[in-house]
Amino acid sequence: MSGTHPWFRMGLMAWSLGVDASSVIALRTMKIAAGGKEGEAEAGRMISEKIDAGMDLQRMALTGALSLSGSGAAVKTLKYFRRKVRANRRRLITGR
Repeated sequence: MSGTHPWFRMGLMAWSLGVDASSVIALRTMKIAAGGKEGEAEAGRMISEKIDAGMDLQRMALTGALSLSGSGAAVKTLKYFRRKVRANRRRLITGR
């Protein structure tokens, strides 16, 4: 993808993230719906991850770690979420 326009690349990344996030939403919904301690722990984990992500991205934006360009910041934000979402998918599938 080296020669592609940055916003086109971002669009593909967003689409891929959406696909991965859909599977995580489904897996989390099943786990939470099953209830019990595991479901309760998953709900708590989900909330704390959202708060942590918001804080991390704010820190990155304020320190210039995201990028100075709009497309660069968008791509780095998508990469950040892709890592988190894929880690959750692996954890939810393997049960670890």
